[in-house]
Amino acid sequence: MKIDWWTLGIQTVNVAILVWLLKRFFWQPVATMIGQRRATTQKTLAEADEKRKQATAALAEIEKTRAGLTQEGEKVMAAAHCAGEQARSVRLAQAETDAAKLVATAKAAIEKESAVTEKEWAERSGQLAIEIAARLARRLNETSVRAAFLDWLLAEIRSLPEAERRAAAAAGTALEAVSATTLEPAEQERYSALIGKAFGVCPRIVFKVDPALIAGLELHGPHFTVNNSWRADLAQILADIRHGNRD
Repeated sequence: MKIDWWTLGIQTVNVAILVWLLKRFFWQPVATMIGQRRATTQKTLAEADEKRKQATAALAEIEKTRAGLTQEGEKVMAAAHCAGEQARSVRLAQAETDAAKLVATAKAAIEKESAVTEKEWAERSGQLAIEIAARLARRLNETSVRAAFLDWLLAEIRSLPEAERRAAAAAGTALEAVSATTLEPAEQERYSALIGKAFGVCPRIVFKVDPALIAGLELHGPHFTVNNSWRADLAQILADIRHGNRD
């Protein structure tokens, strides 16, 4: 197998640029925002702790008052003791409930805002990556790029099981070959011959143009699709990044 070092180098540079841009414009702002939300949570926890301290001080005051009382009889002491314990339980329960609500509210708000922010930055990064890829594609030699994507498409077809290849290109089936730029009639004829040879049959192929591919050559059939373009590669990279963020 002959490796096209020039194409491999271009792909490596593209991925390196994409990773750098994501780190520069996505991860650092998100990290800063998460840090700010963490500070807010710490402040909320401190307020909850202060409430606990106030409740504890109030309970201590109750204990001091109860300790200073003289014995007025078993009935009075029993009633005072019962009232103090009830007040203590109520105050502790209320303080714990308030603190738990504050913490839960703060965490929910941070998680919600973080999710929205991550999604927005992922979308912005994706659009930026597509724009960069499109600009790079316009600087490349179109003939070499098309040849590389044709080789990859043929390799994908050959990797299919024989039965699946023949079924995909059965007689009467029309396949669509979609390219980012217009192919000349001679090129279309040559591509049809090579694709037919890879399938082992001669399917009818209709050529179409979709600039949104940025660069590439995709093959669409009634029951299968071979994604072979920069658009598909970028979409896969962004999906992997989003999946990694969720993990």
